[in-house]
Amino acid sequence: MITAMILVLAACSSGGSEDAKGSSQQAAESSATNAAADREKTDADASAEAETTYPVTVSNYTTENGTWVAKEQTFDKAPERVVANTQGAAELMIRLGLTDKLVGVAALFGSVPEDIADEFKKIPVLAEGYVGKEVTIGASPDLIMGRGGLFEDADWGVGTVNSLNDMGIKTFVQSTSVTDASLDSLYKDITELGKIFNVQANAAAYIEELKVREEALKARASAETINYASFSDNGDGTIAVYNGNGDTFIESAMSLINVHNMLINETGTLSLEKLIEINPDVMIISRYAGGIDPQETIDKLLANKQVQSINAVKNKKIYVIDFNNFWGYGDSIFTGVENLADDMGL
Repeated sequence: MITAMILVLAACSSGGSEDAKGSSQQAAESSATNAAADREKTDADASAEAETTYPVTVSNYTTENGTWVAKEQTFDKAPERVVANTQGAAELMIRLGLTDKLVGVAALFGSVPEDIADEFKKIPVLAEGYVGKEVTIGASPDLIMGRGGLFEDADWGVGTVNSLNDMGIKTFVQSTSVTDASLDSLYKDITELGKIFNVQANAAAYIEELKVREEALKARASAETINYASFSDNGDGTIAVYNGNGDTFIESAMSLINVHNMLINETGTLSLEKLIEINPDVMIISRYAGGIDPQETIDKLLANKQVQSINAVKNKKIYVIDFNNFWGYGDSIFTGVENLADDMGL
């Protein structure tokens, strides 16, 4: 009897197991079907969201009494004639597939990335250096975009935001170039440009690419904090110390590898004595078109007996960066930080 009961229980257990397997398989198939349907719906929703419905309004900037404040810009259609007031702004447009919209670029102070060099050559150059308002308007733009500090009524400026808007010309100030900017500001700029030009899918895809690079840089971060100071050549044989007080975007990017600007909270002109006092681990000098060869300036610094106590000088940890990568306020900040990490052996 005991043997018979065992056999009966085994049979019931086996049947229950087979039933459970069947139910489990059916549930899995149903779940997979539902997941596929959800993915199709999500893709369809994403596709719908990737289309801009005009008119579209984005939040941007203007200045009031020297302070950046919010100002909306409304677009009835995608702009057709765009002037980029810096090389970095033009490069960002190219990355989003918008080369054909550019009718002018200025401030060509650094290297153009090889992978977009041919596209960049298609853009009319309004000025090798900074471009003035008259020349800018002469290109008949319907949008002027780029670095905020160049939206001024000056020989080197494209005109103020308000004056250009009064003329019917839309403006887009890169949020990376205004107060309290960070890498999130770059992602915001890309998203907003995606809306304005109806290339939202391109913008989203490019942000994902950049975020992968962001994570890769974080993985390379120095275990110990590395403090740096920037310097340049005054052109008269003396060294200029740069505080980088407003360059929070650069600080945000450099912090990915745990490298920080020691002078970011300093104001005014800084002396060589101040540099000796703060004693940076690393010193950085930028290379830009038309400027003094940075190696000449480095040689002067290394030969200066007054600064021999500075750690960066003692250990010869002085690095050259590309001006456009860091002061183009665009996506090439990643290339700049990656190159610096390479040079520093991170």
